[in-house]
Amino acid sequence: MYYPLIVFIVIILFASIRQVNQYERGVKLRFGKFVKIVEPGWRLVLPIIESMQKIDTRIKAADVPYQDTITQDNISCKINAVIYYRINDVAKAWLEVENVMNAVSQLAQTTMRNICGELTLDQLLSSREETAQRIKDVIAMHTTAWGVEVGSVELKDISLPEDMIRTIAKQAEAEREKRAVIIKSEGELSAANNLREAASVLSSSPGALHLRTLSTLNDLSSDQSNTVIFAIPLEILRAFEKMGQK
Repeated sequence: MYYPLIVFIVIILFASIRQVNQYERGVKLRFGKFVKIVEPGWRLVLPIIESMQKIDTRIKAADVPYQDTITQDNISCKINAVIYYRINDVAKAWLEVENVMNAVSQLAQTTMRNICGELTLDQLLSSREETAQRIKDVIAMHTTAWGVEVGSVELKDISLPEDMIRTIAKQAEAEREKRAVIIKSEGELSAANNLREAASVLSSSPGALHLRTLSTLNDLSSDQSNTVIFAIPLEILRAFEKMGQK
C-alpha cells in the first residue's frame, strides 16, 4: 500500500542529491533568498523550494584580447595580456555580478586602454612590469566588491605598426654606431696618452732609444719581408758627429 509512496520519496531524495567537488563551493538559495555557502561533498537540495549554483574557486587565467590604444605621444599600438584571478567569496561572485568572468575580462580591457594611453611608447616598452602592476591594482580595486582576488597581470605582447618598427630599428642602429664611435675615440685617446708617456720616458733616459732600436732590429730579424726601412735615432747620428769632431 505504501510502496509507491516509498518509491516516490526515494526518487525525490536521489533527485535532490548534488555533488560539490573539492575545488567548488555552492551558493544555496531557498525561495530565491540566499541561505548559505555549501561545502564540498554530497548535499541535499530540495526540489522546487531550493536551488544551488556551483562556483569554481580555482585560479583562472583569462586571456585579454588585443586592444587598440594610442600612447601619450600619439603612437598607435595593440596590446594583449593575461590576468590570473580566483574567486574567494562565492556569494558575492554569484549575487553581486551577473557573469563574473566576463566582467573581469571587460574591466581588464578598459583598464589596459586607459593606463597605456597615459604612457609614452618608450615608457610602455621599457616598464612592462610596472605597467602590468598598475593594471592589476586598478582591476583589484574594482573586483574586491565582486569577491574576486586578482593574482597578477602579465602583458603578453605589444604590437607596433611596421613603419614604427623600422623607425625603432634605425634608432637602435644609430645608438649602436654612436656607442662604437665613442668607444673607438676613447681607445685612441688612451693609446695617445700611453705613447706620450712612453716618448717622455725614452727621451729622459740616455741610451733608452738606442736599446729600443736594437729591440726593433731583433724583431725584424724574424720577418721574411724583402724590404726593411731602418730609422737611425738622432742619438747615434750625434755620436758619429762627435767622433768626427775629435
